[in-house]
Amino acid sequence: MNNKKIVVFLEKYLPSPFSIAFLLTLISIILAFFFTKSPEESTFYFIDILGFWEKGFWELLSFTMQMSLILLLGHVLAISPIMKKLTSGITQYCTSTAKAAFIISFTAIFISYINWGMCLIIGAVFVREVGEYAIRNGIKISYPILGAAGYSGMMTWHGGFSGSAPLVVSQPGHFLESKMGVLPISETLLSPLNIVVFLSTIIIIPAFFYLIGKKTAAKHDISEYHFLIEKTDGSKLNSNEDSDSQNLDQKRWPALVLGLLVVLLSLIKAFESSSDSFLGFINLNYVNFLLFGLGILLHGSFKNFLKAVENAIHGISGIIIQFPLYAGIMGIMKYSGLVGVFSEAIVSISNTHTFPLLTLFSGALVNTFVPSGGGQWAVQGPILIEAANQLNVSTAKTVMALSYGDQLTNMLQPFWALPLLGITRLKAAQIFPYSLSVLLVGALIYSSLLLIF
Repeated sequence: MNNKKIVVFLEKYLPSPFSIAFLLTLISIILAFFFTKSPEESTFYFIDILGFWEKGFWELLSFTMQMSLILLLGHVLAISPIMKKLTSGITQYCTSTAKAAFIISFTAIFISYINWGMCLIIGAVFVREVGEYAIRNGIKISYPILGAAGYSGMMTWHGGFSGSAPLVVSQPGHFLESKMGVLPISETLLSPLNIVVFLSTIIIIPAFFYLIGKKTAAKHDISEYHFLIEKTDGSKLNSNEDSDSQNLDQKRWPALVLGLLVVLLSLIKAFESSSDSFLGFINLNYVNFLLFGLGILLHGSFKNFLKAVENAIHGISGIIIQFPLYAGIMGIMKYSGLVGVFSEAIVSISNTHTFPLLTLFSGALVNTFVPSGGGQWAVQGPILIEAANQLNVSTAKTVMALSYGDQLTNMLQPFWALPLLGITRLKAAQIFPYSLSVLLVGALIYSSLLLIF
């Protein structure tokens, strides 16, 4: 079955991301009921599990708002006229699916090693910009392949300088310090293993996308995505009709003042950062604050900025309604002890040589239900580090193995794809055939290098 037939099949039968979240919720409830109940548990354990789900449901509200803003503000920035001019220098080289997929994937992976939040939004914006460039210039291109390329950075981020687990264990006083000590990033992020992983992923994965693009470039065109320009062209949003108006919303100076203040404060925070990790000051709040200032600044007036917000806001719905479902799944996994069951099962069949590889697989499995790097380390870390100590396996290698597993199944999990889908207007079924192929390539890279080092 070729990729075109796979896309048609998935578009027909693959449930929406919301339905997938619902199915994962049911699976989590069933697994928790059968695998975490002890003889002493109440006969009403099913009700207890629902309580775990409801408790978790509300635990990521602030995170949901952060993700909603990063999607909204990133979209607003993407459709500003100035941003289109800035990206034209790169997009002019994206004259075919193969070239565009290579450039987009390389960019997304490179940025992912700097910061995952920046990768998430810049990858999506870049895909959209290339799509609009192709439409304007009549270039036939496979837009879904570009979407998967823009998402590929989410399969590499945890080995970068915003990786949750490596950064947590590098800080004195972290919750597992008594069992593993403090691991500087020289033993994790800057270890020979991770440096080779970085070089391998940033070469092999873009090359893989280039080959996919070469094979499929002549079979697709982007005409069906004409609405990208018709509905969101920045020039239409920013018509300079307000030159003689006295309305404050239409004046340029208020947007200039507020935008510059926000950007200036962001720069000051960067210079004053006391974080021990490289670019450690960049978190979701920092990215959102900077995007807010740049969005206002680049749209030139409050009126234009608010028009862009109104245009972009439709893409938030998926995040607002789906993130609480995944938070509920995390609640079940965490409070029922199901994560521990998964991890201990993997540990029980491990030995010194296979433990890092099985840690990778356990991280990949748990990430399907708990798509949060920091949350996953908090619940899996104690079990894995205890096992690593018993098997005399490097704790640094264990941390990185879990990190690789956590990021790997992002290519299978629509949770993190929601911002990209909202900005690019693609469907999960359209990018999954390609992202799943990349998952297999990534699994081969990570597994091989964990066995070699």
